[in-house]
Amino acid sequence: MLLRQIYDEDLAHAAWLIGCQKTGDAIIIDPARDVDVYQSVAAAHSLKITAVAETHIHADFLSGARQLASVESAHVYVSGEGGEDWNARWLEGIPHTELNHGDEVHVGGIKLTALHTPGHTPEHLSYLITDLGGGADEPIGILSGDFVFVGDLGRPDLLETAAGIEGMKELSARDLARSARRFLELPDFLQVLPAHGAGSACGKALGAIPQSTVGYERRFNPALNLVGEEERFVAEMLSGQPSPPLYFARMKVQNRDGVPLLSALPQPTSESPETLGEGGRVVLDLRPWDAFREGHLPGALWTKTGPMFSASIGSLVQPDQSIALICAEEDSERLTRALVRIGLDRVEALCTTEAFESYRRMGGQAQCATSEQIPASDMADLIRNGHQVLDVRRPDEFLEGHVVGAINIPYTRLEAPEAQIPPSDQPLLVHCLGGIRSAVACSGLERKGIRVINVQEGWRGMDGVGLDLASGTEKTTSP
Repeated sequence: MLLRQIYDEDLAHAAWLIGCQKTGDAIIIDPARDVDVYQSVAAAHSLKITAVAETHIHADFLSGARQLASVESAHVYVSGEGGEDWNARWLEGIPHTELNHGDEVHVGGIKLTALHTPGHTPEHLSYLITDLGGGADEPIGILSGDFVFVGDLGRPDLLETAAGIEGMKELSARDLARSARRFLELPDFLQVLPAHGAGSACGKALGAIPQSTVGYERRFNPALNLVGEEERFVAEMLSGQPSPPLYFARMKVQNRDGVPLLSALPQPTSESPETLGEGGRVVLDLRPWDAFREGHLPGALWTKTGPMFSASIGSLVQPDQSIALICAEEDSERLTRALVRIGLDRVEALCTTEAFESYRRMGGQAQCATSEQIPASDMADLIRNGHQVLDVRRPDEFLEGHVVGAINIPYTRLEAPEAQIPPSDQPLLVHCLGGIRSAVACSGLERKGIRVINVQEGWRGMDGVGLDLASGTEKTTSP
């Protein structure tokens, strides 16, 4: 048996390739949409992808299961435990099997046994892996999807907070507790092979280690240590979860109803800075923040790359919008793939960082916009002069401590219908914990014509600078 993790740093997402070297068959678990990545790994090991399986309907990326069925004629295995609302609706005409608890999948000499492990989602399956071809009669590991992570469990609130289905959070948390108790009945030696790592918004405390064991998680996973006290478990699993990026709701629906097939990766054409924003394109300027705020194309969006990239851009850009990139040339393919994985396919133009900086030096600075930034120590005077504060941290961070009178809207929810920012004659003072999420928010708000000032140190710099602060409901004043 061959087992390979194929990891996407930008989404903190792990797909798994399992191959039978004797028959040459391979299955991919939880693939992303640009499936050539998995085809290359399979080919390097003289394997053909003959099957593809999902653990659940994902919220943070578009699944590649339908794509593999199209380009590899792979047999599709999905959950049949989701009922009318959360079973896949795109399977007509595609060789497929809807799996229930205890069903088996055979790929060459490898057996996968489906376990229904609801909680993160109602239909969630995990898969026990047994290497029959290698003579094993017990599983070697469990593909746990978004059920058990290293150091955490999958969040049970997304159907309510991301997909808008009322009354699901507590029910899902209790389902998760039952699934967790069954997980603890598994033998300690089983490897735990999850679908996400640190940086993913599918949980709140995911570890950066790529895999674990049942025994290790039994001893050191804080959530699993609470399953014997269900009320505490439910409260803990529903508290402190990161606000779901706005695009999650769209991913859930598309993954359930059918991901559009991808004929090829977009190939953005090189263009000069003067033409990047033509035709209503959204310009994603991915230079360092200090370079961006000193001079950028009017209306450009900024974010850090890495795990923040998809959360930020997926929450600010819509699939029908065309996109231009300003980035290092060597990063353009990786970032294009990251956009395609969340359904932003219209990547049309590219300007390298070097070309843009040359443009600025040669007189383009006069056509550029700048973004204002201040230290936290300057906030008190501005607030007294009528400036409103916008706190773009998570709600749990806000409750732990905030500027009195501040508005709290997480940076990934600024485009949500319920996000209301009162009009003001003064620029908004925008802050997060350390100045990065607020920088993302500032670029998005500036694009909408709202005047903003980024607070450089964020909450970390607000102690001892004369601000009126509150912790929970208790009002305090910073000394």
